[in-house]
Amino acid sequence: MKFSTRAIHVGQEAEATTGATTVPIYQTSTYTQTAVGKHRGFDYSRTANPTRSALEAQLAALEEAQFCSAFASGMAATSAVIGALSSGDHVVVGEDLYGGTYRVFSKVFARYGIAFDFVDLSDLAVARAALRPNTKMIWAETPTNPLLRLVDIAALAALRPAGAVLVVDNTFATPYFQSPLDLGADVVVHSTTKYIGGHSDAVGGAALTNDPKLAQELKFYQNAAGGVPGPFDAWLVMRGAKTLAVRMREHERNARAIAEFLDGRDDVERVHYPGLAAHSQHDLAQRQMRGFGGMLSLTLRGDAQRASAFAEATKLFSLAESLGGVESLISIPAAMTHGSIPKEERERRGVTDGLVRLSVGLEDVDDLIADLRIALDSTAVAALRS
Repeated sequence: MKFSTRAIHVGQEAEATTGATTVPIYQTSTYTQTAVGKHRGFDYSRTANPTRSALEAQLAALEEAQFCSAFASGMAATSAVIGALSSGDHVVVGEDLYGGTYRVFSKVFARYGIAFDFVDLSDLAVARAALRPNTKMIWAETPTNPLLRLVDIAALAALRPAGAVLVVDNTFATPYFQSPLDLGADVVVHSTTKYIGGHSDAVGGAALTNDPKLAQELKFYQNAAGGVPGPFDAWLVMRGAKTLAVRMREHERNARAIAEFLDGRDDVERVHYPGLAAHSQHDLAQRQMRGFGGMLSLTLRGDAQRASAFAEATKLFSLAESLGGVESLISIPAAMTHGSIPKEERERRGVTDGLVRLSVGLEDVDDLIADLRIALDSTAVAALRS
């Protein structure tokens, strides 16, 4: 079955008792057993819930993985993957990454004796130099958040030491545009809050793999730590995933048009979008991805105050954190999604106070461009007056 068919049918069989076409929300915490220790596969909803099981089957089919564990958030999924490590282990991490991931690595798991080195994984020589004898994991976002840089997944997979695990956060690309497991990754992580859910109404995460041992560790952590999604959130994410293919096509179409519009403006210093031919890794994006996604970032000419004024001046782009919903969002990463990274570290990596991130939604693209044009023109005039 092709992608759209899998999204709608895998895990979505008619309910056996009533024939309900849509998977029910099994809003229960426990299950009546037929005898002591005998049940129908479910005993307690932290361990397993039929709605969550349907979501996990659906997501595994989309990512072409054998195993999926769903979590209450993307950060819960991230924590579960890191939870497979032990004190004394070392992780090489792509330095351009979500601020929440940086925070949990540097402020939480580092206290447990796990070492993290943040390096530019797009440079294979740098990645190779960062490896140690105790390196047990390489963690990469591609495209990265918020600078839309790419990592060559296949090359990184070939580089990883024996016994080390390559993890790819596929949230920006989604399984519709990129298949990290096919390129050699061992684990794929998603914040399903974003594109997979797609409607800004549910929080969730997932970790997927084809490795039975890793899958067993993730399931153990899922049950032991208990960071699982409730059945209603699982149902909302599952409903959103059914339309992922058609939404991603529109997200990309709109984002491409907006990236080209912004790239043509004299008052825009730089646009970060791998779909632009001028992007330094455009060729890699064409090889590794099936599309370029709906995220982009830009730097305006002028000071950081102009970037904030621009973000606040838009009407259709809501000033908000998160991404991947049907509505368009705008943010200043340094002050919002990446505020947990120390300022000097942010700026060294290119996440300046003047960087603006756009999550391009599904509104009419002409309306979105008009909104951006008005906000740019009004702040350009203000900048000239100041």
